[in-house]
Parts: sequence; C-alpha cells; structure tokens
Amino acid sequence: MKRNVKHRLRLAALSGAAASALLLAAPAFAQQANTASMVAADEQDQSGGLGEIVVTAQRRETNLQKTPISIAVLSGEALQNRHIQTLADLADGSVPGLRVAPFFSRTSALVIGIRGVGFLGDANQPAREQGVGVYMDGIYLGRAQGLGTALYDIERIEVLKGPQGTLFGRNTEGGAISIVTKKPSGEFRLNASAGIANFGGYETALHLDLPRAGNISLKFDGVIQKRGGTIDNPMAGQLDFNSHDRRGAHVAALWEPSDKFSALWQFDVSHDEGSPNYLQLLRKGSLPLAPILKLQPERAKAGNVGVPLQPSVGDTTGMSLHLDWKLGGGLRARSITSYRTLTQSQYDNGSAILSVFAPNGNFARYSIANFGQRQFSQEVQLLGELPRLSFVAGAFYYNEHVGDNAFAPNTLKFNADGTGYSVLPAPVSATPFPDRASIARTNSAAVFGQLTYTPALLGDRLHLTLGGRYSHDKKTGELDQVNGRIPTVNGVTAVVPMNVTSDRVDPLVNLSFDVADGVMLYGKWSTGYKSAGANSRSLTYRGFGPESVSVFEGGVKASFLDNHARLNLAAYTGTYKDVQIDFNAVIPGSNRGTLETTNTAGKGRISGFEAELTVMPVANLTLSGNYTRQHIRLPAAPNPFVAGNPLVPVYPIFAPKNSASGAIDYRVPMGAATLVAHLDGNYASSQYSSTSDPTLGDPSFIVNGRLALTDIALDDGAARLELSVWARNLFDSQYLYLRNTSAALGTYGIFNEPRTYGLTGTVRF
Repeated sequence: MKRNVKHRLRLAALSGAAASALLLAAPAFAQQANTASMVAADEQDQSGGLGEIVVTAQRRETNLQKTPISIAVLSGEALQNRHIQTLADLADGSVPGLRVAPFFSRTSALVIGIRGVGFLGDANQPAREQGVGVYMDGIYLGRAQGLGTALYDIERIEVLKGPQGTLFGRNTEGGAISIVTKKPSGEFRLNASAGIANFGGYETALHLDLPRAGNISLKFDGVIQKRGGTIDNPMAGQLDFNSHDRRGAHVAALWEPSDKFSALWQFDVSHDEGSPNYLQLLRKGSLPLAPILKLQPERAKAGNVGVPLQPSVGDTTGMSLHLDWKLGGGLRARSITSYRTLTQSQYDNGSAILSVFAPNGNFARYSIANFGQRQFSQEVQLLGELPRLSFVAGAFYYNEHVGDNAFAPNTLKFNADGTGYSVLPAPVSATPFPDRASIARTNSAAVFGQLTYTPALLGDRLHLTLGGRYSHDKKTGELDQVNGRIPTVNGVTAVVPMNVTSDRVDPLVNLSFDVADGVMLYGKWSTGYKSAGANSRSLTYRGFGPESVSVFEGGVKASFLDNHARLNLAAYTGTYKDVQIDFNAVIPGSNRGTLETTNTAGKGRISGFEAELTVMPVANLTLSGNYTRQHIRLPAAPNPFVAGNPLVPVYPIFAPKNSASGAIDYRVPMGAATLVAHLDGNYASSQYSSTSDPTLGDPSFIVNGRLALTDIALDDGAARLELSVWARNLFDSQYLYLRNTSAALGTYGIFNEPRTYGLTGTVRF
C-alpha cells in the first residue's frame, strides 16, 4: 500500500496547483528486429517485375505471397509518398479495413480497429485494453496514449488482419500492427531532411549510420515535427486547436561477434505536445443554448469562443535488447527484452459548445486527465527450419503498472444573457482535485507454438499449419477517488479493490495449397481475445470478462503476367461475443455520473471480403488498389442501470461497410536525376462513432500526392539531393468522422483535417 500511495502522490505532485498533469508512458517508435529487408512493392526486381515483399507475420521471415493470411503492407517508400509521420496519419484510410481515430477530441490517444473489431470505448482507462495490438519490432506497446508519437526510420508497417491470438497473444482479436524499423547497416550513411508546411509547420529528420568498428555498428535517429493549429482559438495567447510539436531521438548498437550470434541494444526518448480537436455543434437540442455559441455545420476555421488551452504533453522512454543465436541444425533462438515508461498529461477544452446556458453560469468544461505507465516484457523464441517442418515456439511475460487521475473544472462564465463571457480567475469545480484516481497492475504470461508441415505428396504443394497459445492474465488495482470523493464499500469509506483473472487458449488451423507457380489457396480458422478488466469511472471498480472472436478465413494469393501483377483475395466470417460495452447514468440526487462496463449477451457476427491488386503495366509505372467490404452485427447488451437489465442495441464503431484505396506511382529519368510522382485516393462509407448512438458520420474521400526530383548529384562523390512537394487531403475534402446526437444537447461532431502541404529537401550520402 505504501508503494501505491507514493505513486499516487507522485501523480498529484505532477498535476500542480491547477490540477494539471497526468502521467502515461507511451512507447516511442525506435525498436529494431532481426528481419530481412523488404523491397518496396512499387520497385522492380531483377527481371523487371514487382519486387518481393518479406514480412514477419509468422515470427520468421517469409514472402508475403507465400504467407497464408491476409496482410497489408506499407513500405518505407509508401509512407514517405503519403507523408505519414505517425500512426494517426493512417486515419485517412490508406489501409482499407484498418481504422484509426483519436479518442473523442483528444489527439493524445488513438483508438484502432481492424475488420471493425477491437475498438476501446474509453482510451483513458488504466484497467482496459484495446483489441488491436501495436508492436514495434516485436515489442508490444501497451497503451493507446503515445501511439501518435513520431515514427523514426521505418522499413515497413505490416497490418495483420485478425484475429492474431496464437502468435501475438492477448488484445489482438482485431489483428496486429507490426512496425519494423531499420537496423544499423555497418556502413556510413547519412540521410538529413528539412521541410516547411502550411499552418506554420516545419520538420527535420536525421538518420546516421556509422561504419562498423570491430564488430559493433551504430545508428542514430532524430526527428522534429511541428505544426500550428488548424482551427483558431479566439483567446489571445492560447494554443489553437489541433496543433502538434513532436521531438524524438533514438540510438541503436548492433554487436555481431560472429555469424552465429548478434545482440541489438536500443534506447529511445520522445516528447510530444499537442492540442485537442475542436468539437462543433451542428444542430441545437432541447436545452437552452447561449446566443454566443453558434451552430457550425461546416468545418470551422475558428472556435465560437476562446478558451484556456495548454498543450497535452507526452514523454516516453524505452530500452530494449534483442539477442539472436543460430544454434545449427536449422535451429535458432531469440530473446526480446524491453522496458518502457510513459507519462501523458491531457488537457481537453475543445467541447465548449456542449455547455448548457444559465445566466451568469460557469461553462467550458476543461477535461484534465493525467496518465502514468511503465511496462516490462520478455519474450523467448525457438525457431526451426527442417526439411519438411518449420516451427516457432516460445514464452512471453508482460508486467504493467498504470496510474491515472482526472479533473473536470469549468474555465469560463456566461454573462446574464449569454451574449458574452469572461474567463474565470481559476478553474471552478463542484468537486476537489482529483475527480477520479485509480491504479491498475497487469501480469500476463503465455506459452505458444506454431508449426507448418509439408507432407511428401502432391508434389510438396500442400502445407498444414497448427498453432496454439495459452494465456494467463491477472489484473489488480485500487479505485481511490470517484466523483470527487473516496468511494464507500458497504457504507464505509475505503479504497475499492479490483481483482480480475482469466485463462485463455487460442488455437489456429491453416491449410494452404500451391495450385501453380505463383498461385496459392488457403483456409484458416483462428481465435483471439481482448483481456478482462474494470472501469475506473464506476463506483465499484467492478470487473468484466474478456471479449473474443472466432474467424474462418479463406483466400487466394496470385502473381501472374511474369510477376508484373499481384492479386490477393480473402473472405472471412466468424463470431464476436462478450463485447465490452459502456453504460452511463446520473447518480440519484446528484448531477454527477457513473459508468459501468458489461459484456454483451449472445453472439455477434463479423464477415467480409478483401481484395488487393498491384500491376506494373510498363516499366517504372505501378498501379495498386485495395477494397474491403465488411459487415458487423453486435449482440444486444444488458443495461445495468435499469431494473431487469433490459437488452439495448449496440452499434459497431468506426467500421464502414465499404472502404477502398488506390495509388499511382511513376518514376521517369530526367537527365542525371529522376522524377518520382505519387497520387493516392482513399474512400470509406459512413460509420458509427458511438456504440449507443445510431447517428452515422459522413462518407469520406481523401487524396494525397507527392512529386519529387531525386538523385540530383551535388558533387563528384556520393552526395545526392532530393526536392519534393507533398499534399495531404489535396482537394481539401471535409467530412465528419465523429457525429453524435443527444436529444438534450443536439447533434455535434468533429471534422477531418483541412488540406496540408509542404516542401521538403533531403540530402543523402
């Protein structure tokens, strides 16, 4: 208990007199894996066809076209062409079937879903998990906070469609995102870039590889990304809405004393400041609205009223050690050890339009949330490549400690008739700081194995894969404060404990058949789950159970036209059950709310179809297209706040029925230089943004583009210059990705970002 008290005092001290900062430790992106390099899909191989793509979806290096699961891959070149700097930029729909969104108006936490599965209702809950696992070089990143940190030198991003419960474990029911970074090369390489953009934006990046000294190779990375807000805050001297200021550094040391052993040590540190998105009122509800709060049905350029706004600050550090032994006889052993910390303060004053008018009343709720996390993970693997059998077996341990607190004071005051307002001298709240505080600890252990057998029949074209994973999860914690007071247990004031334990087995069966050279058919059945937890906004810290999916998937992967075309198809169907759903209610005799999480009754169903086509009709021209059709039906959930617990409908969030993406990439020599042109378009149909609200958002269509002149010789040496112009949301399309309706408050929502564009110069040695 003393240890917990010290942790809570540390959180409170960091909050300051105004009850400000919470700690969350999110992972900066700078881990490294021992993986083979990947040739970008739009590059040519030696025969002039599409290049091979190597992935690590099966915890070993395999060719994408020979890996019998549905995977989407973004190469480092694709990320550069789309000007993707963080995972948050994937919200444009670059990968159909993958949806990324900020948690409500907070840009400091991301919610992620694949195939419409895995979204977390409240990303600020210490004892709750997302259903899509994000991995950096095999290291699990445990929190939604910090996932928007700047990406470093990325080799590729693999989007593994779910479930991925056997090899990747808990919280991968929707799938997994595997980020693979570039490791030290042992050769001198320097890549330095600088750029400017609209909204006062600028960015710099430095990637330096040093020559191998003895048997040690070093690599250094540094990034700075800054942009002003896209919506003006009318209050002078305050941040605008939707701004960011990201900085980070990373160092990697690769020790290779022999061709049979290597050790990769890495350290990274990141600092991320940002302001919230702006919530707009689209239609008035039944409650009174102050004249000064105007309806804004189109994407606003400025807020209705100026509000105090300070940056939400996230700081992350991480250290990891990757060991790799080649044991001989086709056997290989690996160890991945990681320790990470994250602190995140969150200041959300972007929802002033939800304020109900009262003469001389206080308004503009300043939602303050502080989050602190530390995590340790250890994974060991044994891999084998035998004549007819390949396998991976291993064990995994994960330990996490998370603390949070929150406060929601008002910062502004209406005048008597609502035509004006004043700034309160200090934030005003009906409850003392903190309004909510909790601790959660997680211990998770697992053993897993997967083998692929090729029997001596049918010309070695048949491959059978079997796998399984056993997981044991245990969560403990304490609820210290809720609704501004210490909770009571049986009428006695006390800290409310939380203790949730679950055991789980996730199997996999996969059968694939090489119909012809370059053509493979496969069928797969697998399961996955999102772990149990508790809701720290409830009065009871009552636990709820895990949710899970079970999916049958069938597909074809084909390369044809002398490897100038690639077509991958997948169809899937399965069950989705025990979905974790939030319910809120007002405490009788109080204006304070409480929130409980329950598991849905019965089974839901998910099904869909995915298609990916890449064609190189002529040299240096690549055309690619992706399409996803998905259908999700969730079972009804019992309302714990109504007598008899009646079942109510549940809506799948951020799960458009149709989504598609297409791209054109062209390279043409221009004297001694090369002109590189890229254009992509991304479409998604309308979607829900709340599990309890049948209001749909807007369909979206976003176009991004980049034009670069590269390989410009600077001297007679190896130095080369690249100049590029880029644009995201080229045609300045606007759509509501979040739209909710309340009879009392009206309809409100958040629009996508406006057009951003810039100029970048890069020097390479």
